[in-house]
Amino acid sequence: MPISALGDSIIGIDAAYYLEQIQQKEPLLPALGGFPLALESRIFKELDALQAFGIKPHFVFDGLDYGIDDDPFGPSTEAASRNVEAFDTYDKNMAPQAMQLFKISGNSTPVSLAEFLKRTLHKYGVLFTVAPYGALAQLAYLEKHSRQFVDSIYGPSELFLYGVDKLITKLNFPYRLLDGPEKVNGKNTSQLVPEDSEFSWVDRRACLEELGHLPSDVFVDSLLLAGSRYLPAFPPLKGTNKAYTIRDVSSLVTGSGCSIVNLCNQYPDDASIQQLDYIDRYKRALTSIRHHVVITMEGDIEPLDKVNAPSDVHECLGQRLPEELNMYLSRGLVRPRVLNWLASGKILIPAPYDGGDSKVYQDLVRKDLEPMRRQALSLLADSLNRYYQRKEISTTYWYDRTNTERVNIKDLLPTPKDPLASWHLKEEDMLERRQALKEEAPNLALGSLSFAVRSLRDSKFAARTVTRSSKDGRRLLKTREEICANAVWRFLQLRGYIDVHHQLTSWGRILDGILPILGSDAGQEKAAFLALELLRAGVLNADTMFNRYSGAPVHGNEIDRRNCMLVSRVACLGRLIHPARGYSGPLSRHLLAYHSVISAMQAALRDLVEMSAVTMFLEGYVDRERDDWMDIALAYGCIISHVLSASTDPSSVYHYSTRTLAL
Repeated sequence: MPISALGDSIIGIDAAYYLEQIQQKEPLLPALGGFPLALESRIFKELDALQAFGIKPHFVFDGLDYGIDDDPFGPSTEAASRNVEAFDTYDKNMAPQAMQLFKISGNSTPVSLAEFLKRTLHKYGVLFTVAPYGALAQLAYLEKHSRQFVDSIYGPSELFLYGVDKLITKLNFPYRLLDGPEKVNGKNTSQLVPEDSEFSWVDRRACLEELGHLPSDVFVDSLLLAGSRYLPAFPPLKGTNKAYTIRDVSSLVTGSGCSIVNLCNQYPDDASIQQLDYIDRYKRALTSIRHHVVITMEGDIEPLDKVNAPSDVHECLGQRLPEELNMYLSRGLVRPRVLNWLASGKILIPAPYDGGDSKVYQDLVRKDLEPMRRQALSLLADSLNRYYQRKEISTTYWYDRTNTERVNIKDLLPTPKDPLASWHLKEEDMLERRQALKEEAPNLALGSLSFAVRSLRDSKFAARTVTRSSKDGRRLLKTREEICANAVWRFLQLRGYIDVHHQLTSWGRILDGILPILGSDAGQEKAAFLALELLRAGVLNADTMFNRYSGAPVHGNEIDRRNCMLVSRVACLGRLIHPARGYSGPLSRHLLAYHSVISAMQAALRDLVEMSAVTMFLEGYVDRERDDWMDIALAYGCIISHVLSASTDPSSVYHYSTRTLAL
C-alpha cells in the first residue's frame, strides 16, 4: 500500500524492531565489533522520508528486563563461538567462506544500538519514550488509550498478544542515485522516490479468519506456544524435523479443547515440559501480557487492566523500582543497565565478540571492573529505601557459570554519598573560574572533563568548591552546566582523581598534565582519559595479551613488533572518518579482543558517571521541573561516550584498528 495513506498521522515504532529492519547487512561487522557504518545516515534518510509524508514517529524503547530467561548467556556465547570459527576459516585464507560465517554469527544487537538510536533521534528532534519494561505493551497502551496517542504501530507480530488490531510490519523508502548533472557538490547522492514508497501491514481479524475463525484467546495461546520472549516454544514442536507454522500450533491448541493444561498432559513422557514447568510458565506469561506495567500519560507507573491486576504481578515481570527512577529511565537520563542489576539482583557478564578466552580480559572484568560495578550499584541503592540497601547481588561470568559471586549491598555501605554531597557549586562560581583560565584555554566548556580538572589547579578555588545544598529550593542546581559539572566532579572523586577536600590527587595531576596538550578536542580528551584508565588497570601496553589470537604484528624484530602493537592499541581509542558503506579489508581477532577490553572499561566508567548524576536527582539536589533530560544525559555521557561509534553523516566514525592491521 502506498505510504501516502499514512500521511499526517502519528506512528508508534518499536525501537528494537526498527533497528532489526534498518540495520544494514554488513557481514564483517562481528569481526570489527562496532556499529554498522552507514546506520546514522540511513536513519536520517528514513526520518526525512517520514517527514516528507507528514508522518510523525514516536519511538518506544524496551526498559528493564522481564520474565524468565532460561539461557541468558546463550546468544552471546553462540555468537562468539561462530565468530571464532569464522576467524579460524579466515586464517586459512578462505575469505569467502569466512565472510559467510561472520554473516550468520550475529550483528550488533538492537540492545547495543539502542543508546545510539536515542542520540540520533534526539539530534533529529524526534520524540521517544523508554518503557518501564517491554516496549510492546507501552505501544499498545498508546494506541488503545481513549485519546489514541498513536494512530498505528510499526513492530513485530507479538503485538497481537496485546490485542492490537492492525500492524505495520514493513516500511519501504526507495532512493534513486543522483548522477551526472544532478550530483551535489560533485558527489553522488540519493533522492527519495515518493511514488514508490510503500508499507506492508497485517490485520489481526484477517489472521483469525484465515485460521478458520479462530477465537482471539486461542490465537493468543497459539502465538505464545509458537515461541517468543515471553514463553519458550512448546517442546514437542521443536522435536519435529520440520518447520512449524502458526496454523500447526493453533491446531494443537484447538485439538486439546483449547486448554493448555490438557495439551501439556497429552505429553506425559516429554521431560522438557516438566523441566520447564511449562504450565506455570504459560500462566506467568499470560499474566505478564494482560497486566504488563506501563507509564501512563500522567506519569504514573501501573499495570494494564489495573482493576483486575493481581497484587503479585511483579512475580511475573520483575521487581518494581521507585516511580521517580522509572521517570528518569523513560526520559533517557539513565540507561537500564544498572537498574536491571538492582531490580533482578543479578549481574550477568556475557562473552565478548572475540570469545573472551584470554586471561587478561577475564581478569579485567572480574577483578578490576567488578568493584566499579558494585560501587555504582551501592551508590544507587543508598539513595533508595532500605529494601534495596539490603538486597543480595550475584555476579556470574560466561566462562565460569558454576561459581557465582554474591554480595549483600549492606556490606558495601557506607558509600561515598556523604563526601560526594559536598559538590554543589553554582554556575556563577564556575564562570568566574573559567574567566581566570580564559587566556590559556579560551574554549573551555563548563561541565567538560578539561574544565573539571583544570579548574582545581588553584587550591583556593578547590577549597571554595566544598559546598552543600540546603534542599530548600534556594540552592538547587538548575542549569544543565551546573548539573553536568558537579556530576563530573563527583565521578572524578569516585575514580580517585580528586580527594575529599576537592584537591587533585597524584592521578588528578597526571590527568591535568595530559589535557592541556590536547587543546579543545573533546574526542581526544575522552580518548586520553580512557587511555589513563586502561593504564591504571595495566592493560595499555605492548605485552602479548592474546596468545592464541591471530592478527598480531608479525614483521620486523621484537622491538618493531612491540611498537606496532602499542601503536595499534592506542589507535583503537581514536577516530577515523570512514565512508558510509560496509568495511572491506584485513581483519584481526587480536585487535577485536582489545576492542572488547576498551568496551568493557567504557561501560564500567559510564555506569559510574550515570550514577553520579542520577543520585543528585534522587537526593533532591537538582531542580526536577525541566524538560532537558536527554540534553543532560548527552552532556555528561560525552565524558565516557563510545568514541568509536558512528557520528557523522554522510561519513561515519570507526575504529583506527580497521586500518592499522596492515602495519
